[in-house]
Amino acid sequence: MLSSQDRRGVGATLNCFLNVFAVLILPPKIWPTIFDVPPGGRVSDELSELLGTGGGGALRVEENGINVIDESQRKGHPRELFWPWFGANISVLGLGYGSYVLGFGISFWQAVVVGLVGITVSFLLCGIIATAGKRGSAPTMVLSRAAFGIRGNRLPSAISWLLCVGWETALMVIAVLATSTVFTRLGWGGGTGVKVVALVVIGALIVGGGVMGFDLIMRMQAIITVITGVLSVFFIVLTFKHISWHVVSHVHSGSAQSLIGALVFVMTGFGLGWVNAAADYSRYLPRNSSTKGVVWWTTFGSSIAPLVLLFFGLLIAGSSSSLSSEIGNNPVGALTNLLPTWFLVPFAIVAILGLVGGAVLDIYSSGLSLLSAGIRIPRYAAAGVDGVIMVGGTIYIVFVNGNFLNSFEGFLITVGVLIAAWCGVFLGDLVLRRKDYSDADLFNGAGRYGDVRLVPILTIIATSFVGWGLVTNSYASWLTWQGYLLKPFDLGGKTGAWAYANLGVLAALALSFVVTLIFDRQSVLTQESMSE
Repeated sequence: MLSSQDRRGVGATLNCFLNVFAVLILPPKIWPTIFDVPPGGRVSDELSELLGTGGGGALRVEENGINVIDESQRKGHPRELFWPWFGANISVLGLGYGSYVLGFGISFWQAVVVGLVGITVSFLLCGIIATAGKRGSAPTMVLSRAAFGIRGNRLPSAISWLLCVGWETALMVIAVLATSTVFTRLGWGGGTGVKVVALVVIGALIVGGGVMGFDLIMRMQAIITVITGVLSVFFIVLTFKHISWHVVSHVHSGSAQSLIGALVFVMTGFGLGWVNAAADYSRYLPRNSSTKGVVWWTTFGSSIAPLVLLFFGLLIAGSSSSLSSEIGNNPVGALTNLLPTWFLVPFAIVAILGLVGGAVLDIYSSGLSLLSAGIRIPRYAAAGVDGVIMVGGTIYIVFVNGNFLNSFEGFLITVGVLIAAWCGVFLGDLVLRRKDYSDADLFNGAGRYGDVRLVPILTIIATSFVGWGLVTNSYASWLTWQGYLLKPFDLGGKTGAWAYANLGVLAALALSFVVTLIFDRQSVLTQESMSE
């Protein structure tokens, strides 16, 4: 039985989310129609017509899956890539990273350098990979078949799917808990009822966007960008008074090992978490679109919000060690304590929409990865399957086992090594190519790209082995086997100075890239010499 406070919280949650749902999903010209429908009244004929699925609008389920986008459907300009990438990366986690980075024992200015280099370089990798989408008009993990072969690419596709599902689940968990935290602070009750309503509505937004597909996602991300961008400025203005520059500027510097560890952590948490999806949103662009424009707008759109939020998060976390600890354990809860009551609902909107924006892109790309791995179902069904897994994982974490943050950080580093190894191979292969991809051969095991290409597959396996041997994970007991190369390489073993530098991520990325440049050059030349 819900208490009266919880019932009031459920009602307030529903009202808040229904308004958010209308703004995100429906065209602006029908917002008044939605909000003015009388109780028990009939929806107008005008509204029914506007909600129709014909005409290829945002409310129509995307028919394309992992196929090459037909030339007649290619549209837009590189600058439009700003919206999905900004909306996916303006998250309350950006503020939380200020605490996480300083937790490596480095100074404010060292952390600024780490953030600037880690965020921009990792998202630059996304920008470069996004050019493949323009050149091949297919999802990232389909274009990866050119390097690994048609069936050989099932391994990277499975890795990509695992990363996307992990991220979308984590983002949904944080969004549900953020709703509960804010409603508790408002005195409206943040108990089970509120969490259930938040889970249902947030899940509907994420799964709905993933199922409907590209056009709706582009609309949602544009709206999320505007709303969260404006409200984030208000947040910064309202909490600026909590910064103590005297304290921040006197945080002691850390070692080179700590600096590298923080850098790898930032790269893994930001750009490296998106490289496997980077071409999914540029594949609709005409092939004559500016390559430099694709790189710039992807990199700029994805980097600008995390750079600002991380910088401000460093100032806030560096001003108080106790506050930094609170942010590290519960970012939303700690940050709400800095805000006046009247801004808590707008802050909740910022936090939830930013997390939804990231999860929507993840679930869309996870569906494409699932199809690329060989599962033969429609794209919208694949997104639905991933949605069920995401919601199930969220239910378990929120209502059964709430201690997930440490395990997720361990998951990030572990899968980060795998995705870094794939990224190096894909980038090396992309750099070697002078021609666009062959549309038909991306789906033909007997074509120029082959069925299973052993060298790239063995490269991922070998560089991942090296990578896991150079990282350590104290976040979860099932990951203590990692770090087995730190002692043989004279890096101090699992308790030495290099133990938490996480060199394995950089090693996997660099080694796989170099190996591909050396051993794949002739194969690419042979492929491109074949006639269509």
